[in-house]
Amino acid sequence: MTTAQLIICLAIAVYLIAMLGVGVWFAKKNNSVDDFYLGGRKLGPFVTAMSAEASDMSSWLLMGLPGVAYLSGLAEASWTAIGLAVGTYLNWLIVAKRLRRYTHKANNSITLPAFFENRYRDKSHALMAISAIMIVIFFVPYTASGFSACGKLFASLFGTSYMTAMLISAAVIVIYTVMGGFLAASFTDLIQSIIMTVALIVVLSFGVAQAGGLDAVMDNAQSLAGYLSLTQTHDAVTGGASSYSLLTICSLLAWGLGYFGMPHILLRFMAIEEEKKLALSRRVATVWVVISMGVAIFIGVVGNGMTKAGAMEQLADSETIIVQIASLISHYGVFAALIAGVILAGILAATMSTADSQMLAASSSVSQNLLVEFFHLKITGRKSVVVARSTMVVIALVAAFLARDPNSSVFRVVSFAWAGFGAAFGPVVLFGLFWRRSNKWGALAGMVVGGAMVFIWKYGIATLGGAFAIYELLPAFIAASIAIVVVSLLTEKPSGEIERIFDEVRGV
Repeated sequence: MTTAQLIICLAIAVYLIAMLGVGVWFAKKNNSVDDFYLGGRKLGPFVTAMSAEASDMSSWLLMGLPGVAYLSGLAEASWTAIGLAVGTYLNWLIVAKRLRRYTHKANNSITLPAFFENRYRDKSHALMAISAIMIVIFFVPYTASGFSACGKLFASLFGTSYMTAMLISAAVIVIYTVMGGFLAASFTDLIQSIIMTVALIVVLSFGVAQAGGLDAVMDNAQSLAGYLSLTQTHDAVTGGASSYSLLTICSLLAWGLGYFGMPHILLRFMAIEEEKKLALSRRVATVWVVISMGVAIFIGVVGNGMTKAGAMEQLADSETIIVQIASLISHYGVFAALIAGVILAGILAATMSTADSQMLAASSSVSQNLLVEFFHLKITGRKSVVVARSTMVVIALVAAFLARDPNSSVFRVVSFAWAGFGAAFGPVVLFGLFWRRSNKWGALAGMVVGGAMVFIWKYGIATLGGAFAIYELLPAFIAASIAIVVVSLLTEKPSGEIERIFDEVRGV
């Protein structure tokens, strides 16, 4: 192992130990299941904003987005980023405040399945059970993809066994989340967002310098057919350009719809100390998301310029662009190697910040929603926290088992899970918050139709190709929305009590 590699390992080790320290610090603050899963609704506006966005971005921000831009230019990366940025802003603007208020009114709901049940006074517990099962179905493999990404990162950097690297990464995530619960996950997310920001800034600055300056970067980009266009995409193999259809653009923009149904993001809205502080959270979150995604895309453009200038070889795997740039930085001395370690810790942070939130959401669905509230197990006080922690360990073990294959596609799993939550929960959340006439039958129909349509479209209709080969989230979201409206109108209207609480929430 070289000196540079040793220093990088040291930087990453310090980062991992710090994350464990946060878990230990917050462990003593979890006196109830409400503390463990929602932090007692005591999050400040800045922590709320940054933890929500850090848990959202995952390694896709530091690997997927610049990788796409490196190969094909701005079109695909930019339209995806625009959809996500708009979705982020609208989620904070129209959902956050009312969800915080409504979950408090609806019997102090601390999980999304509990909110669905309490919103519609569903005494059959069908809404809670089905939504909890869907969270497990989509989140366990989602968490596994995070474990896998960490394993691939360490294995590629240090030539270690994938399995060993994956298990060590998973163990760290599990330990600090099991010990510290929601507060630990939220504050580690804050730290991780800062590390991600530093990584983006350093990589961009170094890359521009190595490419010969900003003018050289832009001259190279302009010389590539369709590279800087939003209606064309560059073909790295042929050197030509191909058109980007309106349907494809709409499909990419649909990624933004997923935000309305993401349990690990919506939990942040529910946990803020005061709803009036959400305005500040919205501004902080939106600015960070727009800037970070913009920088990530431009890093891809800069990386292509570095290849052109001979500063970096043509990448076999474009998603490793930041890893490769960090490796180049490490050759410039001890301090540079330390900075490279921080950059790589940033990639690790991006993955961990998502995985911890997902484990927490999946654990709450099993222990709180299924075991306690659906099956009526008598678990109270400190015992409920023990059960919550035990459940999280079991979920992590299942996720680690699913992540054992190093050749699994991280992006494919993430994309599918994002569509699943967006379609199954997104319309239910929106109609539940804003449509007085919606009822439990409509919500149940929307949830089932949305979740089922994701599978049907992905593995059935989309295989027909052509206009049908669009991102499954868009048609599934539309189908779920139609199902909610139709079924709600065909069945009995909500009770007076449900309408009264809806009016109270709306009128406050």
